[in-house]
Amino acid sequence: MTKCCTLGRFDVRADDENGVSDDGLLVAAALGQRLGLAELLRERLSVPGSVGAHPDEKCLTVIHSMLAGGDRIDDIDALRAGSAQGVLGHRVAAPSTVGSFLRAFRFGHARQLDAVTRELLARAVAAGAHPGFADSVTIDIDSTLCETYGRARTGRGR
Repeated sequence: MTKCCTLGRFDVRADDENGVSDDGLLVAAALGQRLGLAELLRERLSVPGSVGAHPDEKCLTVIHSMLAGGDRIDDIDALRAGSAQGVLGHRVAAPSTVGSFLRAFRFGHARQLDAVTRELLARAVAAGAHPGFADSVTIDIDSTLCETYGRARTGRGR
């Protein structure tokens, strides 16, 4: 696998009715790279143990999977197909690796991700994302946590 280090050199165009799905991921990947998202995740997120290694790759895998319409951990496999890993600018983690990583999260990790989000938003505004940001933008993030229970539950350690 070859890794692209400057995603900004890609030019994404919808010039074919039969184009490849999810090519918009390149735009999101390039923006994340320019704002230093991977570095922020490495600096601010500390998940203990071996599951916490390379938090940037695991978080970016989840982010890109969600942007591609994934709503389950197994949907990450779509990013591992073809040459997606080479153009996203990071190694795409395996679904089982991401699952173990997410199961290690505690409430403090949500606060660490909040800090990453705040810094990333500040960097985007400083880069000119929205000149009147302080006057006109409202961000509403749903942080609902739902407890799971029952004998058939999956994705949660016992």
